[in-house]
Amino acid sequence: MNIQIGDFDAMAFYRALDAERESKHLNWKQLAALTGVSASTLTRMAQGRRPDADSLAKLSAWAGINPADYVDRIGDIQSAESLTKVLAYFRADANLTKEAAVALEEMVQAAYNRLKKKN
Repeated sequence: MNIQIGDFDAMAFYRALDAERESKHLNWKQLAALTGVSASTLTRMAQGRRPDADSLAKLSAWAGINPADYVDRIGDIQSAESLTKVLAYFRADANLTKEAAVALEEMVQAAYNRLKKKN
């Protein structure tokens, strides 16, 4: 199967970064200081602009986010793998009880099945 590489989804990356920032109870100014990425770069990202390569690398390293996960892969069979990965993250999250992880898994799985493209 041929796989075409699409565009980097900067807003999805930003949302993931924001979630990580919130989980660590940091404001954007603190994140800028910790990563060495300027506050103005973070503001531009919030407005939908893409970060430069150095900023992307620093933010990715800080948050443990792989930027390649935010590039569309057209023609790839990723959906089942993506859902499996998400559910595994819930099970591994030390902040969640087993019951909470199961509840999240059920909600995400139901939403995913409702919203996925029909073949």
